[in-house]
Amino acid sequence: MVIELSLRQGSVADALTVLALFDESVQWLVQRGLSGQWGEEAFSARADTRALVHRTLRDNDVLVAEHAREVVGVLAVGASPPYVPGSPVPELYVVLLLSARRLHGNRIGARLLEQTVEIAQERSVQMIRVDCWAGAPGLVRFYETQGFRRQGLFDLQGWRGQILGKTL
Repeated sequence: MVIELSLRQGSVADALTVLALFDESVQWLVQRGLSGQWGEEAFSARADTRALVHRTLRDNDVLVAEHAREVVGVLAVGASPPYVPGSPVPELYVVLLLSARRLHGNRIGARLLEQTVEIAQERSVQMIRVDCWAGAPGLVRFYETQGFRRQGLFDLQGWRGQILGKTL
C-alpha cells in the first residue's frame, strides 16, 4: 500500500529538512555506485550546495510532501536554468524533485510530478521540462514512465545532463 501524503507550500524555512533529504539521497546513490550524480559528500557539509538549496527554495515555487508530519519529498518549479536551451513554447521547469529514499516505492516523486501538471495547466503553459544526470538510466526511465520524452543532452563542467520534456 502506498503511503498517505499531505502537500504544503515550501519556503527557505525548509532548507535544513531539504538538505537532510539530499544527504539521504547522496548516501543511497553512493551505496549503489552512482556517485556521479551528486558526488560522495553530504550536501549539508558543503557551502556551495547549502547555498544552492537556499536559492532554489527562495527563487521557485515549492511544494513539500509530508507523511506522518515528516517531510518525505520536495518539488520546486520555476524558470529553466541558464545551462539548458530555452523552450520554444511557454514552459514550467522542474528545478528540484527529491524524495526520501528510505520510502522508495511509494510513488512520492511521481505524485509530486503530477502536481506539476496541475500547476502548468493553471499557468497555461504548454510544456513541463526537467533535467537529470544522464549517467543514471533508471532515473531517465523514471521520467519517461511519467510521460516525459528525451529532448537533448548538455554538459555542465563535465557533468552530463539529460533534458526531458512533457507536452501538455
